[in-house]
Amino acid sequence: MRVLTPQVIAAFSALTGHEPAGVWAAPGRINLIGEHTDYNDGFVLPFALPQAAYVAAAPRTDGRWRFRSVDLDETVELGQDELVPGSPGWHSYLAGVVWALQQAGHTVAGADVVLTSDVPLGAGLSSSAAIECATLAAFADLNGLGIEPLDRAKLARTAENAYVGAPTGLLDQAASTLCIADHALFLDCRDFASRQVPLAVTGAGLEILVVDTRTRHSHVDGEYAARRASCEEASRILGVPALRDVTDLDAALAHLPELIGRRVRHIVTENARVLESVAALDAGDYARLGELMTASHASMRDDYEITETSVDLAVATACEAGALGARMTGGGFGGCVLALVRAEQVDAVAASVTAAFAEATLGVPVTFLGRPSAGARRLS
Repeated sequence: MRVLTPQVIAAFSALTGHEPAGVWAAPGRINLIGEHTDYNDGFVLPFALPQAAYVAAAPRTDGRWRFRSVDLDETVELGQDELVPGSPGWHSYLAGVVWALQQAGHTVAGADVVLTSDVPLGAGLSSSAAIECATLAAFADLNGLGIEPLDRAKLARTAENAYVGAPTGLLDQAASTLCIADHALFLDCRDFASRQVPLAVTGAGLEILVVDTRTRHSHVDGEYAARRASCEEASRILGVPALRDVTDLDAALAHLPELIGRRVRHIVTENARVLESVAALDAGDYARLGELMTASHASMRDDYEITETSVDLAVATACEAGALGARMTGGGFGGCVLALVRAEQVDAVAASVTAAFAEATLGVPVTFLGRPSAGARRLS
């Protein structure tokens, strides 16, 4: 992991001619299990990554906001009348935070904000939520806003939903804000009750191998919204507030069209898998966790239909090479796979996946270890 604090401070000083008031960071996340359950009032089990978005910031006195991306080498400056929901561009994730805070009744002074990140873009690791949560932490501190962590996550989600226009649930922002090191976050997306669940993989002689297939996706694309619409239609037909409330799956399927029924089956069984995974972690049963991960992937592939060739190949190859289990993580249609692997087999599993990609002419995947890390925080 690179620590990007010196780089973002240097970039801020080059832009403004003075030091920032502080540096804040918020991590990307991996969802251990529980995909597309968040917007169905269900359960999720993410953990934060070491990779993070870093923001250096300081107040301005002219009521304007200047955003600079170190990675894109671009600068955008906005005034109050230019904070318009739906505005395109990378800076919308930062401007959306200002807008969301204002919509919630907070006064947000102008500021210079410089951003850099080592969370891979479009890989299903929630690079957008990392940017939003780091930016929100900065603005909260700069403006003396006493906002509780869960409320910060909700505001960051508002920025993504209402300003950027991506219809995501709360999972990404909650993970980026609430997670602690060496734990996964068990989150109930209906009442937002949460519990930190020990994820002591290294102590068990295991690692979480992340395979970035480098097949990029975007939550703004229509397929994500289509899955969400299917769930909302199913809830309407079944007369329940959300698919979380389906208790008799067979009876529900009897009342639904075949395609919508498969979408519902994924959500209902995925919620059950999250609960089983929490129980497995509490018992230190990593073999069972691996089985649940693989079953989750099969459900995403066959019922929710959000996987594609590269992630399916990575999962199958990792399991054949000895992983206890593997699954795609993130919204789908590309992105990353995580595999639960014995520590001594990490290199062999990674090499097998790389070889399989080469044989299938899918390019070279990027592999790294996913170590559960801390959520959003001030660094200086």
